[in-house]
Amino acid sequence: MPILSTHKLTKTYQHRDGLIHAINDVTLKIDKGDFVTITGPSGSGKTTLLMALCGLIRPTSGFISFNDQILTSASDQELSKFRQKHVGFIMQNFSLVPYMSAIQNTMFPLILNRHPKLEQIKIAKSVLRAVGLETRLNHYPRELSAGQQQRVAIARAMVNKPSFIFADEPTGNLDPALANDVLDMLKSINKNEDITIIIVTHSMDTAGYGNVKISLKDGAVNNIEMEFVQQPQ
Repeated sequence: MPILSTHKLTKTYQHRDGLIHAINDVTLKIDKGDFVTITGPSGSGKTTLLMALCGLIRPTSGFISFNDQILTSASDQELSKFRQKHVGFIMQNFSLVPYMSAIQNTMFPLILNRHPKLEQIKIAKSVLRAVGLETRLNHYPRELSAGQQQRVAIARAMVNKPSFIFADEPTGNLDPALANDVLDMLKSINKNEDITIIIVTHSMDTAGYGNVKISLKDGAVNNIEMEFVQQPQ
């Protein structure tokens, strides 16, 4: 059974030139443990689809289901709880709080979920160690390289052990070598932590990491490629 699915998902915006279908009749099924890449030209609806899947925007019609929960009929409070418990985000520009250290940025989702303070520190240290930043715990974003900042963003995204990590152009600000490092890390998290990863990207190299490759055109699904992935025993 899919962990996340959509049926005829559509998002429209009224423009002075007429109605714009940002996403149009998108039907998808995503299984737990998939590594999904979403590609397409600018304006094809990639980011709109990503934001709809994680409950940040509401579609105009159609539905999204997470396990047995219909997200499209959930209240704002229920969607907020869904994101806090099940979703980690990684953005192109890292979106770190500049006046917070690496460990404070990583702890932020734990603070929102009201974990005890000592537990927050212990978990954040463990996750930062896992992404190779155990010697940078007290460094601020301005004191970190672009690759290190994205590693902090990855640590923050996985600190709550979410069901999903949603990433919008996570390698867009990185050179090819650093981009590969980040993608290898995400692939490892996907495999070892059984976290479903959904990435929006312009890069065909990044798209190659997916076992489910979705391409969009004019808001609609243009093509889906799927590879069989053996699930852990």
